[in-house]
Amino acid sequence: MSETIMAPADARAPRTVDDTGLPFLFLAELVAKVLHQRGQLRLPELASHLKLSVSVIDPLIAFLRAEKLCEVARIGNSGTDADLSYVLTEGGRVRAATALGRNAYAGPAPVTLAAYTAQVQAQSVAGVHVTRAHMAATFDGIVVNPRVLAQLGSAMNSGRALFLHGQAGSGKTFLAERLRNLLSGAIAVPHALMVDGEVIPFFDNVQHQLVEETVAASTGFDRGTAPDMRWVRGVRRPAALAGGELTLDMLDLRFDAHTRLYQAPPHLKSNNGIFIIDDLGRQRCSPEELMNRWIVPMDRNVDYLTLHTGHTFQVPFDVIVVFSSNFVPHRLSDGAFLRRLGYKIEVPPASETEYHQLFRQACDQAGVAFDAAVFEYLLDCHRQRDVPLLACYPRDLLRQLRDLARYEDRPPELSRPNLDWAWDNYFAAGSLHGCALELERRERGRMEND
Repeated sequence: MSETIMAPADARAPRTVDDTGLPFLFLAELVAKVLHQRGQLRLPELASHLKLSVSVIDPLIAFLRAEKLCEVARIGNSGTDADLSYVLTEGGRVRAATALGRNAYAGPAPVTLAAYTAQVQAQSVAGVHVTRAHMAATFDGIVVNPRVLAQLGSAMNSGRALFLHGQAGSGKTFLAERLRNLLSGAIAVPHALMVDGEVIPFFDNVQHQLVEETVAASTGFDRGTAPDMRWVRGVRRPAALAGGELTLDMLDLRFDAHTRLYQAPPHLKSNNGIFIIDDLGRQRCSPEELMNRWIVPMDRNVDYLTLHTGHTFQVPFDVIVVFSSNFVPHRLSDGAFLRRLGYKIEVPPASETEYHQLFRQACDQAGVAFDAAVFEYLLDCHRQRDVPLLACYPRDLLRQLRDLARYEDRPPELSRPNLDWAWDNYFAAGSLHGCALELERRERGRMEND
């Protein structure tokens, strides 16, 4: 699927302070904080750092100079404005240090919460259209139960939360992460948000991956059609994953009293994408507490966060939440929550045909020659021990064979003795050796009867 770049709601670079939507004194303070941290800077360097045009920064510098918080320093001999740089006065350093003590953010200028909300709505994940052809292309070469594939494709079109359940090792997490590839259209993400005078860093190099470089780096000079560089364009729709480490505190806006910086919760950074909660039921908080946290966002498509000042504000919630658990849904929550889940999808063990495909793929990946007779022996032992054909077993068992081969300094080989050894290590109880003896006994019995 092609990537369509969504332009920010206010695509043009602001040419005046008023165009930014930010208070004049806030921006002047931000300039002072940048000069305090970086020292002497030319005007284009300030513009590049703040992602603002020179025409916006000029009046801010003039104000700081008038207030004797900033002064001009000449660092070249050309006699032009290119030689001019700016540095804080002693009074300016004191003022900037006080500002940094309240909020240490000194990065690119933020966008307003209203602008961010409008942009999230413009590039909503609800507008994503998934077809059978998209599913086939995304899961090409991947062994998936056809029924599950159809359910997942339909669930993605709903834009609602979904619940994947099944035995550990059935492939739930792999499938959930793969869903991200169904989300077409790159998005725009702000460097930071301003809410009630506080700045919240937003763009995350880990969670927000660039699809392509769509806009050249800013030179800091005005152009009539220059884009607003406070937005990072060409960002792949995000997919965040949180597992057993997830706590309720992590889902709120956090302010670090030591660094004096905010940390946005992962689901906020996942707007216009997917947020996967893996191993539901194994978090340090109860499933009921965790699920109750999501009832309002899933129902109304908004969430509420609180600044350390006590100010509570509303943010858009445009996220497909994927819950993944080894437990069936009714064991984890009540009807009020389950009603808000669009789909409850079971990921079952593989069929013997699917298991054969998975095993052959794992052999290719591990560099082990496939042996049909040994694979049939493995299937018989699964039947004898009543061990389900889970998607993780071929890869895990063959890794054991590869590890043993490395230890013995020989090529890996798929054989009954080696498979016995791997099974014993992996399952700890109920070894294949006992299964092998039973199979041999049955074979002798058949020969005697013949």
